[in-house]
Amino acid sequence: MKYLNEFRDGQVAKRMADEIRQVATRPWKIMEVCGGQTHSIIRNGIDQMLPPGIEMIHGPGCPVCVTPLALIDKALAIAAQPGVIFCSFGDMLRVPGTDADLFQIKGRGGDVRVVYSPLDAMELAVKNPDKQVVFFGVGFETTAPANSMSVHIAKQRGLKNFSLLVSHVLVPPAIEAIMSSPENQVQAFLAAGHVCSVMGFWEYPPLADKFEIPIVVTGFEPLDLLDGIRRAIIQLEKGEHHVENAYERIVTYAGNLEAQRLLAEVFELTDRSWRGIGTIPNSGWRLNDHYRAFDAEERFQISGIRTVESLLCKAGDVLRGAIKPELCPAFGKECTPRHPLGATMVSSEGACAAYFNYGRFLSAEELAHAGAAHA
Repeated sequence: MKYLNEFRDGQVAKRMADEIRQVATRPWKIMEVCGGQTHSIIRNGIDQMLPPGIEMIHGPGCPVCVTPLALIDKALAIAAQPGVIFCSFGDMLRVPGTDADLFQIKGRGGDVRVVYSPLDAMELAVKNPDKQVVFFGVGFETTAPANSMSVHIAKQRGLKNFSLLVSHVLVPPAIEAIMSSPENQVQAFLAAGHVCSVMGFWEYPPLADKFEIPIVVTGFEPLDLLDGIRRAIIQLEKGEHHVENAYERIVTYAGNLEAQRLLAEVFELTDRSWRGIGTIPNSGWRLNDHYRAFDAEERFQISGIRTVESLLCKAGDVLRGAIKPELCPAFGKECTPRHPLGATMVSSEGACAAYFNYGRFLSAEELAHAGAAHA
């Protein structure tokens, strides 16, 4: 906590919020791309500290949430097959598919396991040579290096029973898609610091120039986010549009070159379908020809998937930033963390989960009552 407390100082946060109020002379809409930033904003009440008219729009920065239903259904079909050990991070297990989730597949006898690294899944393949071990590789650029390392090592070791079900998506094409949408309202972006720690921020200046938008790279602590918002508003008020790095303690312009080298060795660009947004050209990675033998989609050739989206769930509108979670009719009623209708209520980075967990659907009177009951 020693190195975090300085970025959580309440008095400094109030001073920064005061400065934002002094700087802002008109309404502005700023999107934080990352779901982790969304949770920090809601948990710390940062959006409520801002002056009227400054709105934070929650972007599609939850990789679990934007994974298309068809791929989740494909994961369920693979996990249900005999002789398969299906591995995933824990936040995928309760994401609803059309008819089930991974927990239910496990309850029906499927060998579904939570791991903490794709390298753990690869070691399971070493220890279980008679099983096919599949890791569900979901994430933005942040988690991709570990996934690429797993197949790189698996190829070196000659493993024939390990594969990745890949659902990697990329931030810059998503920003371009959002800004190109006719319904776009976003005027500035907070870029995700952990993504930029891997990739740097050299991809962002062309976007800032093309769409004439400020982009500020920032972290996840309250003061990080307030500083990022402050910098974005200063640019907006001045009519400027460039990229600023407000996370210099972690992020450099070039990023982690060794990680980028490994990613280029293992992956290639591909079109990806984003839940709630649609297909974005060249917005994801897939295993390239040298590593295609480790592609679970190629290995299992699942076909005949028929997906059916929930008629009640408005997760797609939430992911596009078109509505806030509490405006979904099912929010907090038919859809709760215990009985989720969509991934945005399940994932630790989902906007609906953030609003539910931190009481954003409750009135002030209800919040006071809930606090008294908890005490």
